Parts: sequence; C-alpha cells; structure tokens
Amino acid sequence: MATVAYEHVSKRFGETVALVDFSLEIADGEFITVLGPSGCGKSTLLRLTAGLERLSAGTICVGGGRIDDLSPSERNVAMVFQNYALYPHMTVRRNIEFPLRMRRLARGERRRQAEQAAALLELSDYLERRPAELSGGQRQRVALARALVRQPALFLMDEPLSNLDARLRAGVRQYIRDVQRRLHVTTLYVTHDQTEAMTLGDRIVVMQRGRIQQVDAPVAIYERPANTFVAGFIGSPPMNLLPSVYSDGVLDIGGQRLPAPPGLRDRLTRQTRELTIGIRPEAFVPTLPDMTRALIAVPHAATMEITGAETLVRGHVGPCEVTMRLGGVRREIPDRLATSLDQAHVFGDTGERLTP
Repeated sequence: MATVAYEHVSKRFGETVALVDFSLEIADGEFITVLGPSGCGKSTLLRLTAGLERLSAGTICVGGGRIDDLSPSERNVAMVFQNYALYPHMTVRRNIEFPLRMRRLARGERRRQAEQAAALLELSDYLERRPAELSGGQRQRVALARALVRQPALFLMDEPLSNLDARLRAGVRQYIRDVQRRLHVTTLYVTHDQTEAMTLGDRIVVMQRGRIQQVDAPVAIYERPANTFVAGFIGSPPMNLLPSVYSDGVLDIGGQRLPAPPGLRDRLTRQTRELTIGIRPEAFVPTLPDMTRALIAVPHAATMEITGAETLVRGHVGPCEVTMRLGGVRREIPDRLATSLDQAHVFGDTGERLTP
C-alpha cells in the first residue's frame, strides 16, 4: 500500500510523443482507471511505472520515494497483462508461487501464501490444473493471484479483461474490485472500455494523444465533461454534440432559435459566437411542460432500435443526426421528442466547457 505521484512525466519514442507533461497524485489504496482510445499513452504510462520503459522527463514516486531510477525488480509493483502470461507447463499452484520462488521463500511459506491467494480468487479447486485446462476467466484470475501474492505496493493492470467475452468480463471485473477493496492495494488500471472505467475506478483519468483531458470521479465526469472530447467519449450512446451559433442571447441550433439559459448568457458577450451544444441521449422525452425553451428533435426518416430495457431513436435536429434513449420497449417512434436547454452542456469554440 502506498501513495503514488507522477510529476511532469513525458515519454518520446524518437519523433513520436507518447506522453506529455503527465502529473497525477494517487492516494493510498485508491483505484484509478486510465481511459482513452488506442495510442493515447495509457499503456506507456504503466510501462514507465513498472520500469519496462525509461522516462524522457519527469519523476515517479511511490510511497514518497523515487522509483524511476530503480530496476523493475526493485520497484515493488506487480503488473497484470492483457494476455495472462502464464507458464503453460506449470500447474496453477506453481504459477502463483513463481514470484515467491524468485524471492527464495521457503517451500512451506510459498505454499501457504499461494493457497491464500487462490482462496481469495476462488481458485482452490484448480491448483493442480494447468492453464490449458482452465477457462479464460479462470486464467485471468490465476494471473491476478500471481500478482497479488507478491503483496506489492502498487498494482498495475493493462487491459486485463479485453480478451474475455462480455459475460466473463462482468464476473472478473467484480472479482477485481472486491479483491482491491479487501486488500486496499493502490491500483492503476488501464482500459479503453468506459464501462470498466466507470464501474471500477474511484477516479477516472481520461487521456487523448498523451495528455490528460480530465481527472474526476466517474459520476462527475459523466455529468460535467470538461471538453467535447470527454463528452463524446464517455457515455453509451455518447453525448450528442450539435454546432450552434450564439448571438444577442439567442442560440441557433439546427435552425431552431431558442433563448439561451441565463447561466450561459452571463458568461458570453452579446456578439456572435460559435458554440457546441451537448445533449445526453436520455435527456430527450416525448413531451415537455414548457415547449418555449425546448429543443425539438424531429424524427424525420428516424430509425428505432429496441434493446430490451430501452429503445434508441435516431432522428434529426436540423441537419444534425441525434441519438435519443427512451426507457422500455417502444412499438413506434413518437411524433416528436424534446429536451430542455437547461439540461444542455455548452462548449466554446476551443471545445472547453462553458456551463457550470
């Protein structure tokens, strides 16, 4: 268990910049998920922390001491990879014991700690099997047990569930969260799956092109995205982002002219300005009490997808296609769907959030 501090960490591979001025403090026992598209630098961050790559600039501290000049074996971190990395000729027991054998622990102590880790991850019945005799979810739990048995100060996970099907991912995800809470191990978890990031993390670090876009609790990021990238990346379906023009207290959104919310008018001058209006799919409803302040989506040539628990409708606001989410099963598309501008997220011409 330890605190972690990244101070102005950068990494270059020749002319390619993988990580830019990354600074973050992680509390003791905190579970941090790092979320972003492929190539955003999230796996590079883990490899720098584990000592598999060297920093181009900055420092990394664990437990108050710098680790960036230490060898991987001296850093007291454990890493779980995407592809399990189990030894196929070894039993589950021997795979879990392997880090303890490298530390030359006595056989009896290795056995005790391996069995304890196996019990924690419900693997006690599989200790004498080999990896080929296990399911994908069981193999991933063996990889987790092998990392946990080291009792690391910091636990690193690099997309450990991406090779599992949806049902197994949900089960192993719950195991990971339960074990982390029980052991209170500081954890850095990299993923491109926003469901994993939202359900696992105490905080989420959203990244794009090697830079941090936002760090906050999952609900805060969903409710108040810092910019259009975060708004469009978080949420399934993602937020609708509609071009708009503001002038003299009025918003023109797809040809609909509506009075801007008071909070927005206070932040803008009267001059014309290009904005982006963000609307979550669930904000649209069939009717509103006050239609004078409502943004209306016209389901012209609309399509409908029934998923069981909800129905997705794709329609238009002017030339812009929007996705709307309605609860339950709908047999037909409503005549019109609307949302109040009070629920809108407003972003400036640079993509940064303007509304509080």
